[in-house]
Amino acid sequence: MSFKDSFSQAFLQKDRWQLLLKGFGNTIIITLAAAVLGIIIGIVAGAVRAAYDKNIERMRRRKNASYYILSFFNFIFKIYITIIRGTPTVVQLLICYFMIFSSWRNGIPVAMFAFGLNSGAYVAEIIRGGIMSIDEGQFEAGRSLGFNYTQTMRYIIVPQVIKDVLPALMNEFITLFKETSIAGYVGIRDLTKAGDIIRATTLQVYLPLLIVAAMYLIIVLLMTYIEGKVERRLRANER
Repeated sequence: MSFKDSFSQAFLQKDRWQLLLKGFGNTIIITLAAAVLGIIIGIVAGAVRAAYDKNIERMRRRKNASYYILSFFNFIFKIYITIIRGTPTVVQLLICYFMIFSSWRNGIPVAMFAFGLNSGAYVAEIIRGGIMSIDEGQFEAGRSLGFNYTQTMRYIIVPQVIKDVLPALMNEFITLFKETSIAGYVGIRDLTKAGDIIRATTLQVYLPLLIVAAMYLIIVLLMTYIEGKVERRLRANER
């Protein structure tokens, strides 16, 4: 069979290309929603963990209500990060689908939650590392200006952290985009699952898989390009 006939059978006959288009759309939707959820969780968890690491010695001497509240939430987030980073993503997805949201028929929201929860743990450590890397003098400068800890974080620390952790965050989102390829385990017709359906239907192995791989690669290259543009813009603003 010629390449033209193989391509026609795999993608044009019975409008099988629409499977790839719909699967690609589901992949993008899941990735974007999970990225937003991961950022929200990661910022909160990372900020709490960094606040604990930076202030715990001073707060331990006083042992007021803030000390116990911060210690409690730090413990919760530490357990969360340990569990998420220590277990496979596919197992987390299966637990969410078959245990936590077993009554849901639509797997896409479940995948959004599962991947967002997974990404949040890694974003939290990225944010925590970025905050911890800021020189202590920056915090002292905030206090000298009359800022409390929250104001210092908002106006002085966070803008610097964003510049420092942007490459790591972009890498995390690229990884997240590729990890969504396991969504088919819970019956979601994402891009990878669509390619697998075409492969099983047409009995063609190479062409559907190569096309799916090429589509992933194009998006990753686009995200890498955007990351480079943003980094150059941030460096230009520092001058």
